[in-house]
Amino acid sequence: MGLPAEDRDTLDLELADEAATVALAARLAPLLRPGDLVALGGDLGAGKTAFARALINALPGAPEEVPSPTFTLVQLYERGDLSVWHFDLYRLERPEEIWELGLEEALAEGVSLVEWPERLGPQLPRDRLEIVLRAPDPEGTRRQARLTAHGAWRARLKELAA
Repeated sequence: MGLPAEDRDTLDLELADEAATVALAARLAPLLRPGDLVALGGDLGAGKTAFARALINALPGAPEEVPSPTFTLVQLYERGDLSVWHFDLYRLERPEEIWELGLEEALAEGVSLVEWPERLGPQLPRDRLEIVLRAPDPEGTRRQARLTAHGAWRARLKELAA
């Protein structure tokens, strides 16, 4: 699962408040392409769903409610020319179950936002952008984000960092 260090790049960011999280999502949105997987990691309450909500609403289209797919496991959004599949794998019991939820179709046709990506184990695609969120203050208003670009995402991470 690990890639050689030369096949990945990392960017660490401080997100002072929710507005900074929304701004990061808005900067990432134009870089998304069909076939992309964005893996959203972090503890419960770290802001994974809030980031996904901001990212989905930063794409073309009318603002819409983006609930956590904890119980449905996947939600599909049509945003401009992109289909966005929002997966929450917290309740996934075996990595192979992801194929029953439509990941193959999502990777072929749209963008996949995956909360709890570690549940995929060896099923996690090689080319991906990992975003791990951590709340460094007890109130959870400030966050730290570590973005790790794997494979084809490396050039786009440089665009995001610019």
